[in-house]
Amino acid sequence: MTSKYVKPQKIAFFIVALLLLLLWARRPDVGEVPYSETSFLMDTLITITVSGVAEETAQRSVSEAFDKMRSVDEEMGRRDGTALDRLNKSGGGDLSQTMAAVIASAISWAEASGGAFDPTVAPLLDLWRVKDGPHPPPSGENLSGAVEKTGYKALVLASDGKSIELNGRMLDLGGVAKGYAIDLAVKALKKAGVENFIVNAGGDLYVSGMKGERPWRVGIAHPRSPGELFAIVEPSDSAMVTSGDYERYFMWEEKRYHHIIDPKTGYPAGGVSSVTVTARSAMDADALATAVFILGEERGIAFLEGIDGAEGMVINASGDAMKSSGFNRAAPEASNK
Repeated sequence: MTSKYVKPQKIAFFIVALLLLLLWARRPDVGEVPYSETSFLMDTLITITVSGVAEETAQRSVSEAFDKMRSVDEEMGRRDGTALDRLNKSGGGDLSQTMAAVIASAISWAEASGGAFDPTVAPLLDLWRVKDGPHPPPSGENLSGAVEKTGYKALVLASDGKSIELNGRMLDLGGVAKGYAIDLAVKALKKAGVENFIVNAGGDLYVSGMKGERPWRVGIAHPRSPGELFAIVEPSDSAMVTSGDYERYFMWEEKRYHHIIDPKTGYPAGGVSSVTVTARSAMDADALATAVFILGEERGIAFLEGIDGAEGMVINASGDAMKSSGFNRAAPEASNK
């Protein structure tokens, strides 16, 4: 029997080559590890996460999506210098195509909800100053005066949608603009060829596709147990918006005063702690969540049952949940697998 001497260098070469081959075989597929970016816009943290695409594509598409959202914030934020600020100060005027679309949607949902959702609540929001922290509630006289300055029916939108007369009203588009910004981000991502992603804007989100081989999982916050989840659901290819009295509020004399104001009474809506709505668009879900919160548990769910493509869950002040007939299909609870 003959033996053959193999140089140590050659053995080392083959070992290194084998290790490299094994590492290559186990490397993550393109886009297997989700790519995520976070930015502060529209008074909240917004995170966009994509999966299933090369990192270069992910970076470019996410950047474009944030640009779309930023443009909405710069136009429709209610602060000095924005287009909405100028519109309010001038009592109306010409509208950009994007502003016209958002205002038209806001008026449409105000009509559909019987005024539960109302884009003219700015005087009431300014009076309550929820962001400023604990302070005595406004007087009844001041509230009555602010209520008289609200009411979407006073708005006159031109037949071509290109201009509007406010007639003494002030617009606050916070109930629809964030959802609209999400919808624009979704369009930008899909245009870039991204199919698997989630856009999360402080509880307002849109879910598309999968996270690898599993559905995206979304937690619904428990309204009375900070840091805990009421449910974990797996929505698919839809918007999901949650509005709650735990998001922005202050306590005064052991009573909670939150930012979701009933335009008819002038007071924060009562009886409900949280509302989650799914819909085809985030702008619709945004407006619907506010409307349902103000309508209350039974009226709110009944309202949703009449909206095609929309489902919802209401958590009342006692912590009990009431769901629309199709909510469990639209947002099934996640399994433990």
